[in-house]
Amino acid sequence: MRAPDPIAFTLFGMDVRWYGLLIGTGFLLAILLSYKRAPKYGIKEDHVLDFALFMIPAAIIGARAYYVIFNWDYYGGDMARILDIRSGGLAIHGGLIAGILVAIAVCKYHKIRILDLADLCFPTVALAQSIGRWGNFFNSEAHGGPTDLPWAIYVDGQYVHPTFLYESIWCFALFLFLMFYMEKRRTFSGQLALLYGMLYSLERIFVEQLRTDSLMIGPFKQAQVLSFCVIVLCAAAYVYLQRKERKR
Repeated sequence: MRAPDPIAFTLFGMDVRWYGLLIGTGFLLAILLSYKRAPKYGIKEDHVLDFALFMIPAAIIGARAYYVIFNWDYYGGDMARILDIRSGGLAIHGGLIAGILVAIAVCKYHKIRILDLADLCFPTVALAQSIGRWGNFFNSEAHGGPTDLPWAIYVDGQYVHPTFLYESIWCFALFLFLMFYMEKRRTFSGQLALLYGMLYSLERIFVEQLRTDSLMIGPFKQAQVLSFCVIVLCAAAYVYLQRKERKR
């Protein structure tokens, strides 16, 4: 399977890429679902819109900054390259970190419990990731090493692992699990967000091992290091909050 043209269409002389359209679609669906479900978590719909208004640009900036920092040898202060996000180069971990910082600020301003907002939003984040990952397919990036599997994709003269597909399927399954199974069984604030942190990070450790374009920390793949730390922290927080709720 070969990647199609990364250009979806041209508007007023500007090429509109599938990469941006897919990421935008993921953001939009995540916001709409969070808006609709907000009352279940004691959150006003308008506060979800306030969060989205600041979160979207912050997440894009954070994702780009994270990617650029760990690829500084390539970007090296070249502002034209740094600002050219339409060609790809967004790191989900940077976007999540920026989004969390915005969420803390919004929650403090509106007096919302951060764990409730996290439980509301993270299932839809998984859906957005599932959709957005297909942008990597159109850009022929974020793929794995050579393979002869029947679902391999053809990139740069060879068949390789479609790691974007593995993550897309996992994230969509994670979305379904959190939204339609765990939401009804939620017993404490933060439960869905922590499950997301553990399960997404577990997948990322394995998929990252297949990728050939990983950001590095010395000899280690930074996504794997960060994912391992997230699993440990989320697991500890899960046990603590669960015990606290049982005592209460």
